[in-house]
Amino acid sequence: MPLASDTILTRPLGLRDEATARAARWRAALRPGVLLGASLGAGAAALVAFLALHDDPLAGEPHAVAVIEVRAPSSGPPEPAVPARPDPASRSAGEVERASGVAVSRPDGTAAPDSVVIRVPGSGPVQLAPAPDPRLSERGRYGVLPRIGPDGSRPLDVYARPEAAGLERGGAVAGRIALVVSGLGIGQAATQEAVQRLPAAVTLAFAPYGADVSRSAARAREAGHEVMVQAPMEPFDYPDNDPGPQTLLAGAKPAENLDRLAFVLGRVPGAVGVMNFMGARLTGEAAALEPVLREIGARGLGFLDDGSSPRSLAREVGRKVKAPVARAEIVVDAVPRPDAIDRELARLEEAARKSGFALGSATALPLSIDRIARWSRDLESRGILLVPASRALRAAP
Repeated sequence: MPLASDTILTRPLGLRDEATARAARWRAALRPGVLLGASLGAGAAALVAFLALHDDPLAGEPHAVAVIEVRAPSSGPPEPAVPARPDPASRSAGEVERASGVAVSRPDGTAAPDSVVIRVPGSGPVQLAPAPDPRLSERGRYGVLPRIGPDGSRPLDVYARPEAAGLERGGAVAGRIALVVSGLGIGQAATQEAVQRLPAAVTLAFAPYGADVSRSAARAREAGHEVMVQAPMEPFDYPDNDPGPQTLLAGAKPAENLDRLAFVLGRVPGAVGVMNFMGARLTGEAAALEPVLREIGARGLGFLDDGSSPRSLAREVGRKVKAPVARAEIVVDAVPRPDAIDRELARLEEAARKSGFALGSATALPLSIDRIARWSRDLESRGILLVPASRALRAAP
């Protein structure tokens, strides 16, 4: 029987052979604690070697180097961080005006400070009553028609522009002028120029034929202008001189003329009244004019005669049917030349000084708008107050 190997003989005694001993040593070396210690030891040795070679006192931490230069103090004062505001006393009058935002107007050939303030920021345009007002409206064949409200309110009163009590600078009022500019709503350029350039107290009358006349009139009211609508009326040389479709004719039946008037009234919501467009023949025949003015008055509106026909019977017929009627005293652009327009505006101003109130009319010619805009710039400095044309209609018997 062969002898047992050393391995067999030594195991019961707790002894291990060489191979077993080597395996045990490797397992001990692979334990986490031993591995961590060995790694830390190796890292420490590497760090010591790196510091010895590189001599870095910050031990490798990220850092930056900034160079600070010391300069001698400046002899002048330091510049402020925020620019100083300029001294108001050193600013020109023009610079002050532009910085304030105040709209300034001055006579031709003059400069600041010789100026007249015509609008202050924040004052804004006068707000007119919304139109159409349901209380003052009814549905008609051609759209919304004006009417007197259940409480007796008239469109003439509700849609009118509020009137200023006096001059902005508190001076004495030497006279009041109402001015109506007609022929708006057809040419958009002329309409926009009149709305923007003319004082808001000037009343604007719209022809009923414009494609967008209702919106144009609404824009004018938003800018503070009260508005009227023009009714085409028969002139003496009709039809050679034709005011256009829906013309009220002297020989037509009253019902036909009232139907055409309804078309006109439905075109401009918010109108305070009706103004004639031509019409020398119709306004000169009482029998034809009477039912027209009666209908206008019954709807709470007024009628304004533009003053172009000396044969007009509008005021006499208006008193008969108890309709508010007023007539322009002066047509300022009957002769469309700058000197003639300026002369008529001066006459209108003189009439206002004599009687306290004057009513004028003009057409929306570019020349007329320009001359009226220039004339009105310093009107208040002469003691004249512009008022809406509804003042004349409300005062009519």
